[in-house]
Amino acid sequence: MAPRVLVSDKLSETAVQIFRDRGIDVTFDPSIGKDKEKLLEVIGDYDGLAIRSATKVTEKVLEKASNLKVIGRAGIGVDNVDIAAASKRGVIVMNTPFGNSITTAEHAIAMMFAVARQIPAANASTHEGRWEKSRFMGVELTGKTLGVIGAGNIGGIVCERAVGLHMKVIAYDPFLSEERAAHLGVTKVELDELLKRSDFITLHVPLTDRTRNILSRENIAKLKKGARIVNCARGGLVDEAALAEALREGRVAGAAFDVFAEEPATASPLFGLDNVVVTPHLGAATTEAQENVALQVAEQMSDYLLTGAVSNALNMPSVTAEEAKVMGPWVKLAQHLGAFVGQLTEEPIEEINLTYDGVAAEMNTAALNAAAIAGIMKAQNPEVNMVSAPVMAKERGVEISTTTQDQTGVFEGYIKLTVKTPERERSIAGTVFSDGKPRFIQIKGVNIDAEIGEHMLYTTNWDVPGIIGTLGATLGDNGVNIANFTLGRTEKGHNAIALLYVDDRVPESVLDKLRATGKFQQVRPLQFDVV
Repeated sequence: MAPRVLVSDKLSETAVQIFRDRGIDVTFDPSIGKDKEKLLEVIGDYDGLAIRSATKVTEKVLEKASNLKVIGRAGIGVDNVDIAAASKRGVIVMNTPFGNSITTAEHAIAMMFAVARQIPAANASTHEGRWEKSRFMGVELTGKTLGVIGAGNIGGIVCERAVGLHMKVIAYDPFLSEERAAHLGVTKVELDELLKRSDFITLHVPLTDRTRNILSRENIAKLKKGARIVNCARGGLVDEAALAEALREGRVAGAAFDVFAEEPATASPLFGLDNVVVTPHLGAATTEAQENVALQVAEQMSDYLLTGAVSNALNMPSVTAEEAKVMGPWVKLAQHLGAFVGQLTEEPIEEINLTYDGVAAEMNTAALNAAAIAGIMKAQNPEVNMVSAPVMAKERGVEISTTTQDQTGVFEGYIKLTVKTPERERSIAGTVFSDGKPRFIQIKGVNIDAEIGEHMLYTTNWDVPGIIGTLGATLGDNGVNIANFTLGRTEKGHNAIALLYVDDRVPESVLDKLRATGKFQQVRPLQFDVV
């Protein structure tokens, strides 16, 4: 029986025909994506669901999707899909991470021109029959300094276009290497320097805890007087109220926004200001981009349903179905190793080395590499998946190497991850026990045996008495329950570590209390996706 796919959003007829040509039984009905009850009624009949942004794939929908195997999102954003719920039900979630890149980058450049030359206001005035030539005095882009926050896939394209416009381009991106910066023709700087030097600033980062309000009221106050801000990335990156205030006061000359903290944006502090250009999230809205992502998602879903091949999955490595059965726990281990390092590393990463020993060395190490790299980079960009992560790492000039060996003694196999930055080298190793559960077995050369939980606490200290008591008492007095407690040291009186598995995320106030004791070199909360 042929696999069945429901296309519940608008996809091009060419993309729908790909399903038919591949032997897929496809239902094309864009009205279903807007009808929650109808979607709930029919979803159980389908193996695949192809969507854009209108269809909301909630936990309730997934509960009814008894036969669903794959969800394909024509585009990069998957905010409308409950990925955790899909993972629990064994449903693969795919996206098309690179189909919109050029389109979004071009929109940012267009918005920069629009705000520099006041094109929308001049257009409206001229249509109304007013010839206000002297009113709309603009500025050139040539010779101006453009600050790019986030020089990944889209940001990198913006850098290249801006260099072609003869702008001086500076970039802030913790993952951008000097080599990649040189290739793009840009100068890598810290955020404060970018804020002080830039005539124009454009943002190209995802919305995470680290990037939320990256242009805060405090940082907006640091801007060069007369700067102009462009945001075609994500709403929530800029304090819109603080920016509106700066625009009204003349400290910021203009802004161009395609995205907003609340969408659909029917109101914003930026609306109604003469020096602000706004568009309704049009970054990916070109015929070419919509066609590209539609064709790509149809091919990816067909490949999976007919052959088991997985591409651009956010919750599964790109391996065959047969490989996935054996590699699943090792893939999860690789992700955990990467997540550990990623959450502790804030400076640019220059090298990533993965050593595979024993049974791990016999597996699809490319997929394991991708899982580990994705784990590292998700700390900065939660939209990274196992396919896009290696590409993004390469774009940033990160050197990736793999070593395989067969020297296992105590363990049947293990994976060791080593990351180098300009300041330090950090390593962690893990294995999978016979129960299928990943474990950490070594951190910074210190042997341990640590169960991995969703919420953990990592500390480093000198090996002195009282550490266990301080950790236990401080957490206990503040209502934090310890599920598992692992200690290790290099030798008596030297470096020591503790890794605690706790029931809930440790509040910042409790972390501050531990730091205030003066007994710890590091106190870091960690979080792992253990689903």
